[in-house]
Amino acid sequence: MTGGEVAGILVAVFWAILVSFLAVVLVRLAQTLKATTKLVADVTDQAVPLLADASATVRSAQTQLDRVDAIASDVQEVTSNASALSTTVASTFGGPLVKVAAFGYGVRKALGRDRQDTPPARERRTVIVGRTVPSARRRKQKG
Repeated sequence: MTGGEVAGILVAVFWAILVSFLAVVLVRLAQTLKATTKLVADVTDQAVPLLADASATVRSAQTQLDRVDAIASDVQEVTSNASALSTTVASTFGGPLVKVAAFGYGVRKALGRDRQDTPPARERRTVIVGRTVPSARRRKQKG
């Protein structure tokens, strides 16, 4: 074998090893791509129902918010009606009721003065060592 033949055999062996290595790499890459494709398909299969559920939940929440908005506007309307009614009642009955109450108070005061011209006599008491003693006993103790 001459030097050219040996070099040719070495180049052929090198190319065979390189092609084998690249074939193994390509087979591994194909397996990885196949696994990735399966994973993406599984995620898609699971994500689609989740997105449908999320969409249904958002629609339900929107419906509930519309109902709450309607209730809030009804409450606001009832509040304004109650305020208007309160103002009407206060203006209709407030003035006359205040006048009747003032008149009644004046009558009670006028009738009460006749009875209260002489203030009632109060019995005086003295405190001795934390106790209240009537004035008759106090005189006896001093004497």
